[in-house]
Amino acid sequence: MTAQEKKLWLATVKNLGISLFMYSFLLGILWLDETFVESLKGMLLHFDDPAWIVGIPASIIGVAYILTIRNPINYTGFYMGIIMSALLGVQFLLQGLGDSPVRYYDSVALYFCVFIPFQLKSIINWKKPQKENENNGRFEPSFLSVKSMLLSLLVFILIVGIDYLIGTYLLPKTTEALNERFWVKFISGMMIASSVLANFWLIYRKNDSWIYWVIYSVSGILLFSILGNIFSIVLFLFFLFINGMAGISWIKSTPKKNYGWLIGK
Repeated sequence: MTAQEKKLWLATVKNLGISLFMYSFLLGILWLDETFVESLKGMLLHFDDPAWIVGIPASIIGVAYILTIRNPINYTGFYMGIIMSALLGVQFLLQGLGDSPVRYYDSVALYFCVFIPFQLKSIINWKKPQKENENNGRFEPSFLSVKSMLLSLLVFILIVGIDYLIGTYLLPKTTEALNERFWVKFISGMMIASSVLANFWLIYRKNDSWIYWVIYSVSGILLFSILGNIFSIVLFLFFLFINGMAGISWIKSTPKKNYGWLIGK
């Protein structure tokens, strides 16, 4: 392991520690709220739910992943991303053991069959020797071209539409909000579409990936506000802040010549 690789891994470990501290603080606050506010008892923490338990390390590792890849040369963050995706896949699998299992299997397949391969590809791309990169090995983020941006937007719309049709016509009919409410299905489709495109464009180190991560975070806030899940609302507010800061960090590293669709190229 080279000195540069050691430095990158140390940064990843540090970010994991930061994420662990932040989540410990958050869980502590939520525990105090449930303990001393009678109306919140049983609404914030669900330690009797195996899926919820798996979601905690998935979220901690996920934030460490995002904090790490704020540095657009630190490929080690994607190892955290792979672990996060595997844990989230297990989380949805556990949720699928309930009354409506089919509803969750698309998410399980998404994490194991799409996101993990995307992150493996990102590691390969980001680990290319610096001598193969432009600008003397200095990575410069870029925006998509106009054509690629429009194509990406079209794919986003198609995924949302397909997910809505699947949720409406193929999944079992229940009285649950996810299958009965138009806006819930629509926003859920936005979450899936934005997460797919965000992971895909990270492979090619495009700033647009952070735009999709912000859409994902906002969609999560809206979805769980409708469903009344306070813990998840707080969690996605957290994601929105982290993703927004990472996007700003990348944009600051982007030279004007790489602004792509923003300047009509």
